[in-house]
Amino acid sequence: MNTSNFNWALIPSFLAALEHGSLMGAARATGVSQPTLGRHIAELEEQLKLVLFERTGRGLQPTAQALELAEAAHAMQDGAARFSRMASGSGQTVQGRVRLSASQPVACFLLPPILARMRQALPDVVVDLQVTNSVSNLLMREADMALRMVRPEQSSLVAKHIGQMALRACASHSYLQRKGTPLQPADLLAHDLITGDRNTEIEDGFAALGFAASGLRHGLRTDDLIAHWSAVKAGLGVGFVSEHLIDSDPTVKAILPMIELPVFPIWLTVHRELRTSALMRAVFDFLGDEVPLALAEPAKT
Repeated sequence: MNTSNFNWALIPSFLAALEHGSLMGAARATGVSQPTLGRHIAELEEQLKLVLFERTGRGLQPTAQALELAEAAHAMQDGAARFSRMASGSGQTVQGRVRLSASQPVACFLLPPILARMRQALPDVVVDLQVTNSVSNLLMREADMALRMVRPEQSSLVAKHIGQMALRACASHSYLQRKGTPLQPADLLAHDLITGDRNTEIEDGFAALGFAASGLRHGLRTDDLIAHWSAVKAGLGVGFVSEHLIDSDPTVKAILPMIELPVFPIWLTVHRELRTSALMRAVFDFLGDEVPLALAEPAKT
């Protein structure tokens, strides 16, 4: 392939089709028409001399070659975003305050090193961090921007999918040495569990597996996600936290991989009006670039 004639503008369409699995979904997410996206994919396949998608009744099925190229395509897109941000920021100062809303684990473990880097890149930007596990109402201006685990449906909000967090069962090595390692889901009935207090999601999950809540042993009940993680590390019992957090602490081990726990998408959301602000655009673009990179590395706890 002659890279001097390669059309790099086709990469965003390739990634959108890969992420959404159909031209309709990609068109809805990007604002580009389905016929245009289809032409982009066909042109890219012609330039690469590869078949990237199998067209099926359910949409677009990526080929093995497409999946192999995805990482490089994401790197190209991230590089282009950084280039654009640097170019647009030269010669002008971005300054002001941004009220950012995020859940406890995201705000306390994922965001701090990102915000430290943003402080260096955008020294005149001050972040007001709203730490809450409830969904902040951007329409009522409770926050300017939010990192959410659900995609907002309001048309007046702009949302970008920037990553995901998968939950896993886990326990400290000290607890497992004391109580033994559960090998099957049913083994958890003999273990101390760290569950919610008013939040019953963990009990509901056990009920879906056929285990009544009355049969569970509770080492600790708390709705505070930071207390939950601290209890896991202290050896109070088996808990349920993100893989990203588990990987950060060598004293904690993920267990029972056969249990299917929720995978939470991370959406960066801002009000459509604010997206045209140079300040909001700079923060939105910075977080959109940096959060996926941070998710690829263990958290610092």
